[in-house]
Amino acid sequence: MDFVNLPLLGAGALVFVSVVAGLFSVRVGFSFLVVFLLTGILAGEEGLGGFRFDDYTLSFWVGNVALAIILLDGGLRTAYATFRTGLRPAALLATVGVVLSAALTAAAGMLFVGLEWKIALLLGAIVGSTDAAAVFALLTRSGVTLNERVAATLEIESGVNDPMAVYLTLAFIALVLGSTAGGSGGEGGAALSALGDMALSFGRQFGWGALLGIAGGFLLAALLPRIASHDAGGGILALLVCAAGLALFGATGLLGGSGFLAVYLFGLVVANRAAQAVQPTLAAMDGYAWLAQAGMFLLLGLLVTPSNLLATLVPALGVALALMLVARPIAVWLCLWPFHFSAREVWFISWVGLRGAVPIVLALFPLLAGVPQAGLLFNVAFVVVLVSLVAQGSTIGLAARRLGVALPPADDEVQQRRVFRDFAIDPATPVAQLCEFYDLPPPAHAALPLAQWMVEALRRPPVAGDSVRLGHAVLVVREVHEGRITRVGLGLRDG
Repeated sequence: MDFVNLPLLGAGALVFVSVVAGLFSVRVGFSFLVVFLLTGILAGEEGLGGFRFDDYTLSFWVGNVALAIILLDGGLRTAYATFRTGLRPAALLATVGVVLSAALTAAAGMLFVGLEWKIALLLGAIVGSTDAAAVFALLTRSGVTLNERVAATLEIESGVNDPMAVYLTLAFIALVLGSTAGGSGGEGGAALSALGDMALSFGRQFGWGALLGIAGGFLLAALLPRIASHDAGGGILALLVCAAGLALFGATGLLGGSGFLAVYLFGLVVANRAAQAVQPTLAAMDGYAWLAQAGMFLLLGLLVTPSNLLATLVPALGVALALMLVARPIAVWLCLWPFHFSAREVWFISWVGLRGAVPIVLALFPLLAGVPQAGLLFNVAFVVVLVSLVAQGSTIGLAARRLGVALPPADDEVQQRRVFRDFAIDPATPVAQLCEFYDLPPPAHAALPLAQWMVEALRRPPVAGDSVRLGHAVLVVREVHEGRITRVGLGLRDG
């Protein structure tokens, strides 16, 4: 029985050590996910464990299953109201934003790593999307509550941008392999053929992913309450939801669609149409998601050979810094400009462009396809992920507080008054009346009710924490219900 007992001993011990170390690391602001990665590296062939592992096929399989479970859990925890708040900006970030990030990062790959342009574009596609596992986990454990617009945008973006990254990665692999196989004489024809395949793949990925995810969600949402009424416990219902999500993920992939998009939308629809039946499953689903993350990051850490990583460390750091400080901010500013986000919100969303397991899993695609310099791409992607989790993942709470996008704790009266101000104003009060009472300069459209005037001044759907200046006063949205401002705070000094 040693062939069973030894792997179980090794796997169980690795997960146990990782979780214990992660719990201690969180107290000092260190990312839980980094601990899983580092534990895998330490257990590898050049670490303390000395275990040689290079099964890329198994890692690819485990990575896809784990990401499907994580995205399903994220979808189950996303409310329709939140989804509506962040859908449009997140959709633009998840498509155009990924393309912009990939293109700008490709330029960094050519500059710092010396890659040929097609390989550089492939690198950009691999690291171009944010990671749902990292975003869901680290936002939850950051110790701050973000305003709804920022939180919704980040979570939805990470949940739906994987299809674009997968699509770009596969398209650029086809472009690289097509030009390699075609030689110099057939390069133009191969490139045109690859571009045609890219357009067709784009339609399949997003079309089938959206269609099957939404349809599957409606079907399970109709079935779940009937099963739950027969005294099925939360554990068995969670197993049912998880199995259905994985089956949908596989079926969508077989049809050429994006399983990542399908499983996220599936979870979203099920949770919002069968909320009472889904609620008891969330604790079990959280356990499944953490097990998926632990297994995935440990396995990906085992794949890394530190000596190979060190050989490309400096140029890979250049790519990581270019992505974090140049490519991501430019993409976010351009994509969010039409939605009138505040400058502080845009800077925060730019900083929380967390890279996690997705780029490492995508870096396995070129290895499995036999792309030239695939090993180099894997090492660069791993460094990018490590730098992102350490630098960005450990500073989310600090950045949120410094940039003013964090809401105060409900039991902290001092912070509540600092953010929401001292006086409560009826949102139905005409602005002109308010200006007359507090000796404020009347703005245009002063006859409007305060709530309606604030929405027009903000030029975006309001969320708690939004503020508008009016002379020497500051008006703050204290509460929003179904898209309408229901409570307003007023401060006569900007503290």
